Amino acid sequence: MEVFSLLAQGFAIALQPINILLAFVGVFLGTLVGMLPGIGPINGIAILIPVTFALGLPPESSLILFAGIYYGSQYGNSISTILLNVPGTASAVVTAIDGYAMTKKGRAGPALAMSAIASFFGGTVSVIALMLFAPLLSQWAIRFGPAEYFALMVFAFSTLSSLAGANLAKALISTAFGLMLATVGLDPNSAVARYTFGELKLFDGMDFVVVTIGFFAISEVIQILEESSKGQQVKSALGRVMISSREFIKSLWTMVRGSVIGFFIGVLPGAGGTIASFVSYTTEKRLVDRQNSFGRGDIRGVAAPESANNASANGAMIPLLTLGVPGSGTTAVMLGALLGMNITPGPLLIANNPQIFWGLVASMYIGNLMLLLLNLPLVGLFVRILSVPRWFLLPAVAAISFIAVYAVNNSPFDLLLMTGFGLVGYAMRKTGFPLAPVILGLVLGPLMEKNLRRALSLSGGDWTVLFSSPLAIGIWILALASLFLPTLVARYTVIRRVDSEEDGEID
Repeated sequence: MEVFSLLAQGFAIALQPINILLAFVGVFLGTLVGMLPGIGPINGIAILIPVTFALGLPPESSLILFAGIYYGSQYGNSISTILLNVPGTASAVVTAIDGYAMTKKGRAGPALAMSAIASFFGGTVSVIALMLFAPLLSQWAIRFGPAEYFALMVFAFSTLSSLAGANLAKALISTAFGLMLATVGLDPNSAVARYTFGELKLFDGMDFVVVTIGFFAISEVIQILEESSKGQQVKSALGRVMISSREFIKSLWTMVRGSVIGFFIGVLPGAGGTIASFVSYTTEKRLVDRQNSFGRGDIRGVAAPESANNASANGAMIPLLTLGVPGSGTTAVMLGALLGMNITPGPLLIANNPQIFWGLVASMYIGNLMLLLLNLPLVGLFVRILSVPRWFLLPAVAAISFIAVYAVNNSPFDLLLMTGFGLVGYAMRKTGFPLAPVILGLVLGPLMEKNLRRALSLSGGDWTVLFSSPLAIGIWILALASLFLPTLVARYTVIRRVDSEEDGEID
């Protein structure tokens, strides 16, 4: 009962007029920065930190604003991803698989509506879990060392067999290509340049925004131009803009599972929404995809990553508030803001500053509801982007892509790099190589390398450290099961079918 009394105090803080306004401003700005590729919640929060200092906002009010931007951007990102195939973050790449496929079928409205509902669902479930389990999960998360994190990355890659379709080899080649891109730049330990070919612009590595927009947006523009030249057209009928009750019921357990997976992975510092969305999507594909409809516009393929995205964003608040460890780049910026306000996140935060923790938890209930009420009525407006004539829309997408990439580093070299990746992405599309594994390899590659080298350094080069804890062994078992179990089940099913057919012939 103490939890509910503390939550009531949190609502007393969150329902103050200034905090309601800040929650609305946060989710609204979050939606906007999520829609625009290359900006993201990190830049949005960083820009507003001086504003909160100048206005003299209390820490709980500032955190309510920043959190609103964080989880609001998770939904905003899906808008450009679903409509234009332009994911602005790694976690949105998975949404593009079925979301954009639905758009090409003329079902962009239901895809966006499901994205809003799944975001609300994932956010609400994770807030409840945050309220009930924050202290307990913080102790669980701190047990993850370098060996456990390396095993977790391997587990994330093992799920790629679900994205491979009939050709696992092509998915593995795409993953290897992404891991190769991740090695470009300065060595994290020795600062020796690797695979830069003397180009100073590559010393910082391959920028995620440059690679992603090139692979998805530019290659998509090229492919649509090719289809148009052949007389083929992508469907742009507006159709209905809401999901049916049947689609909601069909996706309900998908959202439940996605929310749970996203929250628990979000709790792990450094894991974030990328692993959460990939694992959630591939889990659903294995559990419910009986007709091989995932990847072809299945609405559950939107519900799974979107619920996991928002749940992981809220889950990332646990290590930030209870351990003082940022779980993502966005929470790292929020940590800096809190330290600037003389608030030190850690195990004593909930006891010493309950108004910050419980005010934030209560504001998340309100903010997620605001996000749903704000964006559902706008789905029809968003979908009307597709009614813009193609001779205007395609150059506009290309222009947005070039502006977003140039704005990241103000570098003309990035524009050339993006164009090159666009051509590579187009060639991969034509030859049947999936693009999503490349992005997963690029994003997780540096984390994987860093944790592997750290684990080996701590053990004096002993490889057995990677299997030295029960937690690491459990994750390795999950990775092996994820990789080989679907194949074994498929073979067992075929054998049983053949046996039953033979029995029928004998009878």
